[in-house]
Amino acid sequence: MTDTDTHTGSGAAPSGAATQIPGPKGLPLLGSMFELQQDSLGAFLRARRDHGDVVRVSAGPPGLRTVLHGVFSAEGAQQVLATESANFRKDNPFYEEVRAAFGNGLLTSQDADYLRQRRLVQPLFTKRRVDGYADAIAQEGGAVVERWGEQPTVDLVGEMSRLALRTVARILFGADVEAAVEVIHRSFPVINSYALSRAYAPVNVPREWPTPGNRRAMAAIAEVYAVCDRIIAERRAAPEGPVGDDLLTLLAQAGSEEDGSLDATEIRDQVLVFLLAGHETTATSMAFTLHLLSRHPEEQARARQEADEVLGDSAPTAADLERLPYLTRVLKEGMRLYPAAPVIGRRAVADTEIGGYRIRAGSDVVVAPWVTHRNPDLWEDPERFDPERFTPEREAARHRYAWFPFGGGPRACIGQHFSMLESVLALATLLRGYELEAADDAEVPVAAGITLQAKGPARVRLRPRRKPLA
Repeated sequence: MTDTDTHTGSGAAPSGAATQIPGPKGLPLLGSMFELQQDSLGAFLRARRDHGDVVRVSAGPPGLRTVLHGVFSAEGAQQVLATESANFRKDNPFYEEVRAAFGNGLLTSQDADYLRQRRLVQPLFTKRRVDGYADAIAQEGGAVVERWGEQPTVDLVGEMSRLALRTVARILFGADVEAAVEVIHRSFPVINSYALSRAYAPVNVPREWPTPGNRRAMAAIAEVYAVCDRIIAERRAAPEGPVGDDLLTLLAQAGSEEDGSLDATEIRDQVLVFLLAGHETTATSMAFTLHLLSRHPEEQARARQEADEVLGDSAPTAADLERLPYLTRVLKEGMRLYPAAPVIGRRAVADTEIGGYRIRAGSDVVVAPWVTHRNPDLWEDPERFDPERFTPEREAARHRYAWFPFGGGPRACIGQHFSMLESVLALATLLRGYELEAADDAEVPVAAGITLQAKGPARVRLRPRRKPLA
C-alpha cells in the first residue's frame, strides 16, 4: 500500500501537479526508519522500482519524522542540480553537520561566500595546473607497486585510501606530507562517522556536552585542525612568504582586487574539503574499479595491455590520459556502479514541480547517482560490468544526467579533472605491475556516508608482472 495520488504527467503546470507523491508506507509509527538505517541505498533502489522516479519516504516517530523526496530520473537530477539549482540549497541537516566538522569550504558554503571562494580557488584547478601534479601521482603509484612486491594479498579498500590520501596530501602540503597523513588517516573516519550519525538522528545533544561520542569527535577535529593550522602558520610566517607550487602555497597566494584573499581559517576550510573530497572519493573510485577488474579477467587483460602499450617502461604523464581511452571507460563504469557520492541532498526553497509532482517549499530532496546509475530505463542490464557503455558514441546518445558521479550544475565538483587524472594514471601503474584476482567470492557491502563507504575489505591476490620502476 502507498500514499499515492493521480499523476498529472511531466508536462503539467505546477498548479496542476499531483501533491500526493507515491512511496513506501513502512511501519505504522516509524515509517521507513529501520530500512533507511540498515540499507539506505537498497531502500532507495526499491522505492524507485516499486513507485517510480519521484518518491516520498518518511522515517521516524510522529513529531520527529523526517520526510525525504527521492528524485531518481536523469531529467529530475538535472533539474535539481542544474536548471533549477538556485531553488535547491545545501540547507539540510547533513550539510550542517559536515559544515560544523569540516568548515565552510567549497563543499558546504553558499551564496556570496561560495561564489567568492569559487572565484579564488578555480585558477588552482585549471587543466594546465592539475596536469602539473602528474609526477606526484606517478611517484605515489610507483611506491605502492614497490610496496606490494612482498604481499601476496592486499585489501584494495585500505590500500587505495592510503594511496589517495598520500597523493592529495603531497599535492596540498608538499614537503609536509608526512606530518599530515597519519593524523588525517586516523582522525577522518571518526569525524565522518560522527557527522553522519548526527545528520540522521531525530534528536542530537549539543556538541558541547561531554558525552563519550562528543569528546572523541572533538578530539579528532582538534587534532586535524591543529596540524593544518601549524603548517599554514609556518608557510605564512616564512620571511620570503609562501614558496613552492603545492596547493597550500597557491591557496595562500590566491587573491584578486574584487575578492581579496583567503585568511588562515578560510585556507584551512578549503584544505579540509580538499582532503575529504579529494582523497575519499578518488579512493572509492580506484578501489572498486580494481575490485571489478579482479572479477573480470578479460577486461583486466585488455586494460593492462593498453597500459603496457602506452606507458612501456616509463612513468605515466598527464599526456597519457588521452592515450588510455579503454582504461578511462573502465573507470567510468566503476564509477557508475560505485559512485563515490551515492546520494546528494538539497532543500527546496520554493514550491516546484518535478516529474509531474509538486515539491513543497522546505522539502528535503535527494538525487541519487546510486539509483539513477542503475535505472533500467537508462542502462540495459544495469548491474552488469560493461566498460563499452562509455564509448564516445554511446555517451553522446545518453542523457547528460544518466551518469553524474561528480554532481552537476554550478556546484559540480571542482576537482573532476584531478580525480580522473589521478585515478587513470594510478590504475595504469598498478595494472602494469600486477595481475589481480579476487580473493573472496562475496560482494563488498557498502553504505552511504559522507561518501560511499565500504563496510568490509575488497581482498585480491597479487601476481607480480615486472620489477618496479626505479
